[in-house]
Amino acid sequence: MESMKKLQWAAAIIFAFAVIAAALISSFEIAMYSDFGFYEKEYEKYDVLSDLDMTMEDAMYVTREMMSYLRGEKEELSVLTTIEGREQDFFNEQDRFHMGEVRELFIGGLNIRTGACVAGALCLIFLLVSRADIKRLLSKSYWIALGISAGAVAVIGIASFVDFNAVFVRFHHIFFDNDLWIFDPAEDYMIRMLPEGLFYDFVMRIGGLFVGMLAVLFLLSILPAAVSKIRKKQCD
Repeated sequence: MESMKKLQWAAAIIFAFAVIAAALISSFEIAMYSDFGFYEKEYEKYDVLSDLDMTMEDAMYVTREMMSYLRGEKEELSVLTTIEGREQDFFNEQDRFHMGEVRELFIGGLNIRTGACVAGALCLIFLLVSRADIKRLLSKSYWIALGISAGAVAVIGIASFVDFNAVFVRFHHIFFDNDLWIFDPAEDYMIRMLPEGLFYDFVMRIGGLFVGMLAVLFLLSILPAAVSKIRKKQCD
């Protein structure tokens, strides 16, 4: 009996972290793909078009093609467009190599989300079959997972606010084993289109979405207890 309770707790904790992992990766996807108007606003904010000598229409065409590539919908990152008054490929070989690595990370993240959803579903089935006290277990396990996740988000958020460049560089050192993510704006069009400020704004956008999702999940986790208290008062 005691071993079954431990298994149920383990399943509930795994379920909670699986839901949070899926929410985090979904926050990335929503931030990057749900509203391409956000890119337009960012390009205007950082005067990207002047740096590239491009029209907004051409810049957005390049952006959509690049984002399709990151999602695995295009095999090659090559986009002919008009830059500085002449038609040429927007991306060079260094761009293609680095963005190939970024694509592997992004698609890997989507696969992790799929795996998290499968793991969460299996844990939920186990809890149902084993007749666990699902409301209590899932609520408490989510609070535990939320506390850990909120702590991590707070640390990254504060660090990004204090020195985003240091966090940005650290991220690349962790996920890439080369220096080909370092570009020269004088020679590379892609880094002119994607200045550091744009990445900062995206991190804030992703963070806002993720925190919002966590808040909704928290409200859902306390809802059963709140409903029970209301019903108990009505009965009394």
